[in-house]
Amino acid sequence: MEDNPHGDYMNRRMRLRLVAAVLVAVAAGLWAGSAIAADQPDGRPNIVLIIADDLGCRDSGPYGSTAVRTPTLDRLAREGLRFDRAFNTCSSCSPSRSSIITGRYPHSTGAERLHMPLPGDQVTFVEKLKAAGYWTAQAGKWHLGPAVKNRFDVVNEGGVKGGDGSGCERWIATIRQRPADKPFFLWLASFDPHRPYREGTIPQPHKPANAWVPPYLPAVAPTRKDLAMYYDEAARLDSYVAKVLDELQRQGVLERTAVFFITDNGRPFPRCKTTVYDSGVQTPLLVRWPGKVKAGTTCGALVSTVDLAPTFLDLAGVEGGRETFQGQSFARLLSDPSAAGRKYVFAEHNWHDYMACERGVRDERYKYIRNYWPDLPGTPPADAVSSMTFQEMRRLRDAGQLTGDQMSVFVAPRPAEELYDTQADPHELKNLAGEPALADKLKELGAALEEWRKETKDFVPSPRPADQFDRETGKRLAKPK
Repeated sequence: MEDNPHGDYMNRRMRLRLVAAVLVAVAAGLWAGSAIAADQPDGRPNIVLIIADDLGCRDSGPYGSTAVRTPTLDRLAREGLRFDRAFNTCSSCSPSRSSIITGRYPHSTGAERLHMPLPGDQVTFVEKLKAAGYWTAQAGKWHLGPAVKNRFDVVNEGGVKGGDGSGCERWIATIRQRPADKPFFLWLASFDPHRPYREGTIPQPHKPANAWVPPYLPAVAPTRKDLAMYYDEAARLDSYVAKVLDELQRQGVLERTAVFFITDNGRPFPRCKTTVYDSGVQTPLLVRWPGKVKAGTTCGALVSTVDLAPTFLDLAGVEGGRETFQGQSFARLLSDPSAAGRKYVFAEHNWHDYMACERGVRDERYKYIRNYWPDLPGTPPADAVSSMTFQEMRRLRDAGQLTGDQMSVFVAPRPAEELYDTQADPHELKNLAGEPALADKLKELGAALEEWRKETKDFVPSPRPADQFDRETGKRLAKPK
């Protein structure tokens, strides 16, 4: 048999290719290993905060929903810790975010109303992490104004031209920008599931017939269709959270990263967003942090999103620099979910399309609400007013076909004081403020609210800010000449 004249050459080429492949694999492994080691040279975790936009707490699998598909949130709860009594400081997106980043209540940030920019003199936890050696980045919905963008190393705002509208399109690209020699903090914010909605958001849309309708909304076809499209955006958000976890896993840092998931306020439907009811201010709070947070655990302690700022500094080992914070760290609850939490949480509703001033305080069972302008109805935000749900509610109201609970968003005047037993009445439909048996509880919570208002220098706006939209149609009003 003749020798193959090309055999030695082919064998040498194959051996060279094999050696090259091995060297590439080794180099990749070394990079990944160095990234892991560099990310935590002193044991500090990477921290990722994922913020949904207008996602109701109960509209996710971890909090009992069977109507909306959220497999990644289910995974976070299964592999981490679920807080069952976590609350935002208000139910308007930009004031809520200003509160989170400063660790202060909205009325104390100088950005208490919708779309007010956060003043540049406000202290945030981000620059504290940055000064401690963290690489800090934001991606997605911003909504905080221009003055504090410099607190981050990188800001990649959402709203990508030609994108899918989620606001999450730059999340993964931002993660890939991180340096390999620093721990990192990521502020990942979505537009989902904020209005407006459209059909075809996801390949397999939710079916209106399967929508869960709370008792304060009419269980009619327009409401169910509206809810189903809202669910579609919630599911799209869930898919982006999955991409974040996958990317962190690919980079070899997922197991050394504390991932927090919250929402900025409740679902954008009547009697939810822009209220201080639990449907407006309760937030999902899921924390996945392997080795530090026990998988599949729950915590019933009261916590507030105003507490995130000091909590993050605790996790990063940053001491001091908290003089401006009004929240309190709940870091101890991550390792011991049975530990004591807050005695009370507080929430506020200020101008959001319509004039309003409401305050709420809640203990583990009871909620007290003070309406400072009870002559005004509890109108939802303008985009919810123009929705098919609210417009159908108007039609049913005029036909006398709404229940008393469903009429609540139209009623004026409202009670100046409200008291609810959230255990017996989770939708907060039966006002107990006049019950003699609960007079002491009413007094206790009222006093706690006034003490908080005094401590945080709360105020009732004067003069009253004007509405900018029609309360029946949601259409913008002409500016007064």
